[in-house]
Amino acid sequence: MASQAMPMAAMTTGMADDEATSSTGAASGAYVARLHTSLAAVKPLWRRLETDGVCTGHQHFAWAEGIVEKLVPPNAELAIVEVRDAATGEPVMLLPLMRRRAFQHWVIEWLSCGVCDYAAPLLADATPWTTQSAEAVWAAVLSVLPPADRVHITGIPKQIGGVANPLALLSQARDSIHSHYGIAMDGDAETVVKRICRPSFVKALNKDLRRLDRNGGLALVEADTPALVDSIFGRLVEMRLSRFRELGRFDLLARPRVVDFYRGAAHRGLTDGSVRIFGLRSGDVMVAVQYLAVHLGTLHALLVAIDQGAVPNVSPGLCIMGELMKWGRGAGFDYFDLSVGNQSYKEHMGAVKSVLSELCYGMTLKGVAASGAIKYRGQGVAFVRDNPRLFKLAREFMQRWRRLRAPR
Repeated sequence: MASQAMPMAAMTTGMADDEATSSTGAASGAYVARLHTSLAAVKPLWRRLETDGVCTGHQHFAWAEGIVEKLVPPNAELAIVEVRDAATGEPVMLLPLMRRRAFQHWVIEWLSCGVCDYAAPLLADATPWTTQSAEAVWAAVLSVLPPADRVHITGIPKQIGGVANPLALLSQARDSIHSHYGIAMDGDAETVVKRICRPSFVKALNKDLRRLDRNGGLALVEADTPALVDSIFGRLVEMRLSRFRELGRFDLLARPRVVDFYRGAAHRGLTDGSVRIFGLRSGDVMVAVQYLAVHLGTLHALLVAIDQGAVPNVSPGLCIMGELMKWGRGAGFDYFDLSVGNQSYKEHMGAVKSVLSELCYGMTLKGVAASGAIKYRGQGVAFVRDNPRLFKLAREFMQRWRRLRAPR
């Protein structure tokens, strides 16, 4: 990486100290890249690409701003790369990255801190990408990044709004063990679930909805005021932590800073519409809560929490998703993103599965060793996951271990 650090140092010679630490630039063939170490430096361009370009709801500026304010660790620094066309000077993309110290070496990661399901650059437009153009862009990006030992970017969708994701086209990219699911929505809102979901799901959903309705009436409640955001989001955290403790599983919401991040994003969503929270109420009981990121025609289902014991023999999680599909279609949305994870209910609904890619490779001996260890660990996880007996034993062991560690 030292050879890549040299052009950056050369270009900053003669600049004022504050300028040198905020951004650097370099050219690589057809593209010119510039490194920024603050959100303020790229805010106007970020907002422009977010509105007029191609991105996911996980790359909203407000979302990134919350990550920087609440979640970026002290041993990390921003590395946001702006890429422009070398001939025209027009912006091509923004890549929100960061450099983090990990086990005595430096790693380049996505600006996620665990709250971005997808790693996708903000693209200026829907111009198609090829492997050749993706490699040229990545060469420009690498030329301005600070010295690091490895690159580790996970959760790379193969497409962004119908456009090939240039990160997934790189020669170093490989399929990960993770997948994401989504379902396209069209036509009339009242019949959308019946038309696009599997008949077995529709039958089970209608049965559960009738049971919930008999429990004192059924209502989908949107958190559209600060008081409702606090109340319904608070219920989400309560139900989710209770459920995960019962299952012996870890959840990010056990960390107060993560809870503060999601709550803050929900309050911002009241103004910019980037986040929505809905609760499903049966009688006087809130039986499910869904937290969504919103971008153009897509609803991203991020967090769901359920009270499994409120109404016996009912799946409140599926009920709130069915109701949200009807609400979303009525509000003009045409895609329901069910996010990352191989939970069986997604295929039961009829959602389409797509495998995610990842970039995990070393640039120094330290980085190669660390990346190799991560690769073999991932292969081990995949082996266990694909063998039901081993997976069951591993899950039971982890559940017991987490229950023992849980505070009393």
